[in-house]
Amino acid sequence: MTRRLRPVGLDFLDRAPTRLVFTARAAAPPEQLYRALAEEVTGWPAWFRAVSLARPTGGGAGREIRLRGGVRFQETIVAGESGRRYAYRVDQTNAPGLQALLEEWRLVPAPRSPGTLVRWTFAADGPAPLRLALAAARPGLGHAFRTAVRTLDTRLAAAPGRR
Repeated sequence: MTRRLRPVGLDFLDRAPTRLVFTARAAAPPEQLYRALAEEVTGWPAWFRAVSLARPTGGGAGREIRLRGGVRFQETIVAGESGRRYAYRVDQTNAPGLQALLEEWRLVPAPRSPGTLVRWTFAADGPAPLRLALAAARPGLGHAFRTAVRTLDTRLAAAPGRR
């Protein structure tokens, strides 16, 4: 059953009861990573293993995401700053317990070397059992994120004319 979540804005990133923040380094420049995140949405399943389907909706203003295991999200893009930031909130989901969810991908040129520092913030709200489950899932989410960034970086390096 799909449920509607509470709409939140970018300020939720700082005030969410649960904030999981992960970082990784990529050799690709921020502009290429942003393109893969925000403009080539249908490509997400090729590099983010947890995602089984990703497609833009609303003329690019939103996304439909399906995860392996059956979780579904209808999302609204809340920030798209080319080469810098991509953020979206979940409006509807079948995941139990979630009351609000906002995710942000920050892209910053890596200091003293080519490439990009990627920071993913997962900001959520829900009852205490959900918050405990997310805390327990932190290592797995971090591993999935780092693997996804590594896989995306490898794909970008291998794509003809991409770098």
